[in-house]
Amino acid sequence: MTPEPATDAAALLLGWYDRHHRDLPWRISPPMARKGAVADPYHVWLSEVMLQQTTVKAVKAYFQKFLALWPTVGDLAAADTEDVMKAWAGLGYYARARNLKKCAEAVVRDHGGRFPDREEELKALPGIGDYTAAAIAAIAFNRRSAVLDGNVERVISRLHAVETPLPAAKPEMRALVHTLTPLGRPGDFAQAMMDLGATICTPKRPACSLCPFRADCRALKIADPETFPRKAPRKEKPLRLGAAFVAIDDCEAVYLRKRPETGLLGGMTEIPGTEWTSRRDGDTSVDAHPFPAPWEPCGTVSHVFTHFELRLSVFRASVVRASEGGAGAGAAPAGTSGWWEPLDSLKAQALPTVMKKAIAKAIPHAFAAG
Repeated sequence: MTPEPATDAAALLLGWYDRHHRDLPWRISPPMARKGAVADPYHVWLSEVMLQQTTVKAVKAYFQKFLALWPTVGDLAAADTEDVMKAWAGLGYYARARNLKKCAEAVVRDHGGRFPDREEELKALPGIGDYTAAAIAAIAFNRRSAVLDGNVERVISRLHAVETPLPAAKPEMRALVHTLTPLGRPGDFAQAMMDLGATICTPKRPACSLCPFRADCRALKIADPETFPRKAPRKEKPLRLGAAFVAIDDCEAVYLRKRPETGLLGGMTEIPGTEWTSRRDGDTSVDAHPFPAPWEPCGTVSHVFTHFELRLSVFRASVVRASEGGAGAGAAPAGTSGWWEPLDSLKAQALPTVMKKAIAKAIPHAFAAG
């Protein structure tokens, strides 16, 4: 038998949310709802995918850019994949961008351009897991779904003093959130839990005196809320090595190429480099260059991925080539399949952050152009 929701606690939180909610570009706030506004499932889905492993501050501009380029899920489904990757560049976790396009296509192809409103149907779409499905069902369709992101994990673990460390505690936490979620306004409740974790029940120095749950918070009663949620000991991230080669021609264009569609940073634009992965190092020597040129070392750059840290030795070469029509034109070096991109259009390319770091190491003014 499914337990009844804890209506008193939910009412306290919803009252707090009505007064203290964050105004976000993708959100229908309580005042907006009272005037008859309803959530757009496309906006909810797009924001939730973008917010995975990313901050609200970073996502706002990307969300508005995507809506300007592709106002509806049908527009996104019809977009060129390369354009989507370019618009996503800088947000990281690029598999999300590939799945974003695939999901939009599936919604149009299989659901007539309308997102399904139940968790199981949502989870069948590309790139939508347990959390995102629950968030869309609750926020876009007002389904009573247990929404559990990092902020909610922190709130619920402190409220109930959950001793099981993450990630093993997720099923227990999800069950507790489900019990707490009310039958009425479940979407607002989910967003209220997120806001509470983001603004009051913060990782360090939580403002417990302002929390609507303070009278019932078990972690506060034992005077140790910052130690929740409990976490398993972190494994040290392995360090992987590789090399990157930045070639700039006499018209100030940089040689770029496209990565394979599958794997880490799949389908993104890159400068040539050695074949490093999360499990093994690549060659770090100048001998691994993509084509003959006067390569010179410029130092190293580091970038931290989810499961490993990458350190690239960066080499630069100035290349003189026959230019047919100005900067960015002309043939690629023999045996290669890339292209020359003018500095003033580098910002528009689907370059992941690690590639931008390598280019900037070799050409400090590269991203100041234009």
